[in-house]
Amino acid sequence: MESNGSMEQILQNGKLYRQVNSLIVTHLRDNNFTQAASAVASATMTPLNVEVPPNRLVELVAKGLAVERDDTVRGFSGALGLGGSITSSHGAATNFSSTQGTKGLSKSFLKHETRHLSEHKDVARCARFSSDGRFFATGSADTSIKLFEVSKIKQMMLPDSRDSSARTVTRTFYDHTQPINDLDFHPHSSILISGAKDCTIKFFDLSKATAKKAFRLIQDTHNVRSISFHPSGDFVLAGTDHPVPHLYDVNTFQCYLSANMPEFGDNAAINQVRYSSSGGMYVTASKDGAIRLWDGVSANCVRTIPAAHGTAEVTGVTFTKDHRFVLSCGKDSNVKLWEVASGRLARQYVGATHTQLRCQAVFNDTEELVISIDERNNEIVTWDAMTAERVARYPSNHNGPPRWIEHSPVEAAFVTCGTDRSVRYWKETI
Repeated sequence: MESNGSMEQILQNGKLYRQVNSLIVTHLRDNNFTQAASAVASATMTPLNVEVPPNRLVELVAKGLAVERDDTVRGFSGALGLGGSITSSHGAATNFSSTQGTKGLSKSFLKHETRHLSEHKDVARCARFSSDGRFFATGSADTSIKLFEVSKIKQMMLPDSRDSSARTVTRTFYDHTQPINDLDFHPHSSILISGAKDCTIKFFDLSKATAKKAFRLIQDTHNVRSISFHPSGDFVLAGTDHPVPHLYDVNTFQCYLSANMPEFGDNAAINQVRYSSSGGMYVTASKDGAIRLWDGVSANCVRTIPAAHGTAEVTGVTFTKDHRFVLSCGKDSNVKLWEVASGRLARQYVGATHTQLRCQAVFNDTEELVISIDERNNEIVTWDAMTAERVARYPSNHNGPPRWIEHSPVEAAFVTCGTDRSVRYWKETI
């Protein structure tokens, strides 16, 4: 009996090892570490083309760490006394590798209602949702940052609401000396960061109700144009007027630069930088018209897509949930979807003019739709993400075209920020 039990245990261990090897090979392969994936596959006799759901290794590690910590890591919503924790899973990723569907199968963009929430004293330049979608923040040229609570906005927008003028701004921060360029929320803690033209990244503690100033800052040497937290929260990326992204350790504030310098155009300032959901890669959109993909561990540039938008600068860029594709927006009035592994153009979304502002293009929460801005007609434009068919156009309700659009990660709602200084919230009409 002992012999049979030992044999059964050996077989179970062997099966487990094969599963682990498959997860490692798939993770390396899907993150474009082709040479490493091939080496592990060869050493462990694992098929290089083994099929495993995207991000499966990352998901299992995250669950294991959560159990190890007895689920004590709470989101910033809990820190504000509202209960609940930030979750990072928002549905399955869309498979953009499949062939395009027919236009008759395009998703519809349901009618949205919108409400003016607040005004800055100058242009509203950027916005960002928390990962649980319960809050968002906006930054302005007036150097202020406003924090909004989504539940209060929804209450205000109810048809029978008696408090249509409810205060939706929960906090306003003043600590920069020049316009705010970008914002981001810590993935696990009650921290909001901001990047600005005053060459600083500032950290604001949202758990302290009376705090209006930053409690920490990173002093960069350039205009901080874009920022992005690593999914672990331990590092911050800064896209600046310098062509190479600056990677900061949030505990030591030590700055790391890539030792592998790609070729740059005359003006390669970074308009936007974003991490992939796994943190294995990050992507930059530059004024020289290039999209660059960087290794999240070595910080080396692993792929450059030159002239991604012709001779125009790339104004925005973001990964799909499975980090196999990148969505970009440029001043050539095009929105494009690129395959990370090959650099090939997979989709192109046309029919919206944006040539002046640093406009964004975003996915909705399910990645079934792409949303951007038409400057010339002052409209919000939506495409089916798979078929690239334009499915809706709506007036922006701003006085002049919005300069920023940010979608909730968890529901059919988004925010627009305008040159008219206003902030508007949009939600799907049920």
